[in-house]
Amino acid sequence: MRVLFVCLGNICRSPTAEGVLRHQLQRTGLADQVEVASAGTGDWHVGKAPDARTCKAALARGYDLSAQRAQQVKAGHFGEYDLVLAMDASNLADLKAIRPPASKGELDLFLRRYDGALDEVPDPYYGGAAGFEQVLDLIELACEQLVDEIRGRL
Repeated sequence: MRVLFVCLGNICRSPTAEGVLRHQLQRTGLADQVEVASAGTGDWHVGKAPDARTCKAALARGYDLSAQRAQQVKAGHFGEYDLVLAMDASNLADLKAIRPPASKGELDLFLRRYDGALDEVPDPYYGGAAGFEQVLDLIELACEQLVDEIRGRL
């Protein structure tokens, strides 16, 4: 199974989700059965590491994001990934615009699918440390539910 998380620049929310899901898959013994990646709808940060504040908050909870590098989502990703999960409605609209008509990969808002209380993961980029902590809280809970779904699919 293959999962792609998508946000705007691929330096805050989607790399956090990638790191959290990888960690949870490892912990549950499913890591060798699932490929996880992240991408951004924009191209501003391609090739760059996640935001330093993202890395710091993630590392404090045991998630090492230092090896990740930003990439831009492409139409071809829809044929490669089973689940393409957007962090907010704007990202979802951008993804729908480039999604090939015959795409078989599922496309949805990450939190709408797995959290229920909120539809969107707020972008912490222009805020303080509390925003990065909130993103981690939301993503950790949603990834737990995603792992349950993945286990059922496998």
